[in-house]
Amino acid sequence: MNREVFGGEQDAQFAPLENLRPDSELKDSPEHPLPSAPGLQLHYHVAMPHPENHLFEITLTVQGWQSDRLNLKMPVWTPGSYLVREYARHLQDFTVVNGQTDAPLGWRKVGKNHWQVNSQGANKVTIRYRIYANELTVRTNHLDSTHGYFNGAALFFYIPGYELYPVQVTIAPPNPEWQIATALPAVPGEANTFVAEDFDTLVDSPFEIGHHAVFEFEAVGKPHQLVVWGESNLEPERLIADMQKVIQTEADLFGGLPYDRYVFLLHLASQGFGGLEHKNSCSLIYQRFGFRNKDKYDRFIQLVAHEFFHLWNVKRIRPQALESFDYDQENYTPSLWFSEGTTSYYDLLIPYRAGVYDAQTYLSALSKEITRFLTTPGRKVQPLAESSFDAWIKLYRQDANSPNTQMSYYLKGEMVSLLLDLLIRERHNNQRSLDDVMRQIWEQFGKPEIGFTPEQLQQVITAIAGCDLSDFFERALHGTAELPFEEYLQPFGLKLVGDGDESVPYLGLTLKTENNRDVIKFVESESPAQLAGIDMGDELLAINGIRVSADQLHERLRDFRPGDTIQCTFFHQDELRSASVTLSQPRPNRYQLVPVERPSRKQEQYFQGWLGIPLAKITKPER
Repeated sequence: MNREVFGGEQDAQFAPLENLRPDSELKDSPEHPLPSAPGLQLHYHVAMPHPENHLFEITLTVQGWQSDRLNLKMPVWTPGSYLVREYARHLQDFTVVNGQTDAPLGWRKVGKNHWQVNSQGANKVTIRYRIYANELTVRTNHLDSTHGYFNGAALFFYIPGYELYPVQVTIAPPNPEWQIATALPAVPGEANTFVAEDFDTLVDSPFEIGHHAVFEFEAVGKPHQLVVWGESNLEPERLIADMQKVIQTEADLFGGLPYDRYVFLLHLASQGFGGLEHKNSCSLIYQRFGFRNKDKYDRFIQLVAHEFFHLWNVKRIRPQALESFDYDQENYTPSLWFSEGTTSYYDLLIPYRAGVYDAQTYLSALSKEITRFLTTPGRKVQPLAESSFDAWIKLYRQDANSPNTQMSYYLKGEMVSLLLDLLIRERHNNQRSLDDVMRQIWEQFGKPEIGFTPEQLQQVITAIAGCDLSDFFERALHGTAELPFEEYLQPFGLKLVGDGDESVPYLGLTLKTENNRDVIKFVESESPAQLAGIDMGDELLAINGIRVSADQLHERLRDFRPGDTIQCTFFHQDELRSASVTLSQPRPNRYQLVPVERPSRKQEQYFQGWLGIPLAKITKPER
């Protein structure tokens, strides 16, 4: 039999396959009670003796086991990143022994992430395995000659039914110069050893081990760490000062900080952008030279504001569907629009309130988000609640047609949150706002951590707004009609202006040069290009018999007018083709928030109540 599946020579010692308990019986229930284990102790030892091979070497010691069978499972996903990632695919060299006699124990794999051990009455069971770690993202593991980074879900097993037991973790760095950073508390008197109160906490506490800079600072009277791996043009003093402002601003919103200590883990690489929230820490990845340019610096501060906001909204204010994690499969909820989208609304607003940038910068950033929304065709196809629910199969699995059929719950959730904030502010003369919704949700669901239903969320928003919002929610969450930006912006003296090159008719495709080929990367649904049969992946060669490249296309289209028919020559799956394309009217490729002409006194008052400065200070952008 296959040694990797059945544990080699120990097969004869193990129960027949048909006698194995199915997954449905692994959880504690009156019909199938799990054995109690009052003295159960779980301890992980994580070593990396040869970091160049990208292999973490893990030893799990289960002390005080009192059953003939030990089930081990590895999560298939990690909270905060809604995609089944199959972390078990990186596991190799699994072995298990009696921890008292060192005698091998029988085992077999019964599912993609499920191992069963015949513990044969052993009170102490020792499991060893290795995890390949060579993917530098905030949700995976990475190990090389300079550092080791791991997420608990991607490294550790859990024992079904025993997730609430505390877990100790001992780190064995490859050399004594490597430092260890994590939000987990250290075990007194035990070198490099930390303790998680349960498996959820272990998953929620990533580790950074290696050569990194550590910056200690205080904010709102509590200790914080900024842990930075990678060379960069980052200016620590400036960054920490701005992070302190962001922390203070968010703490003011919610009435204090719900932790004793917080750790920012920052990875700096040649490229990359992202973050993953945790209860007492966050992981960030950013371009190593993205701190000197103002726009890039502002974007990083927005990332910090976003992940830090999550320590309330997501980590403590959670949809009921995410109150108890099922690490074996997808955990569905239609409320990610609030968890992520509302957080995205605040990640632009918080740095402005904190004084990191001015109102003009804020409105410019908001205009860019509105532009992304209004230039995504999928907004007319996928409702927001469906986008939240289908995150597992769509948002993180983009293909060439995704922009035509999908709408990000981050982006549309941000737009809906903007409209809700403006709606509440207008109805209550800026005496109420979305801030009040966040505070009420925090008090009612976040502090006690009981999880909210979609209906409860809407009830809180409706109560703060003081009006019937059933039509609003039906349209915004379950429909695909255009959002009424003008209606909600007008009371605040703003309007949305579409901007584009009116001399360029609309073709409806995106062209990019790759390996000296001009490849079509996207074709918009119902566009002139699609109606003519041009497809993603085609190589565009010429227009009207004259060669065209990606950097020339915009200028070439200036030679034509809407209604003109052009001849496009292209390769489709290596077959030379030609198609007649009738160009249509130009479309805006950018939208900007600008002051209305001659605003009323009430509009000026509402705007000042919203952003705290006179509307007259907002200048119209140059065309």
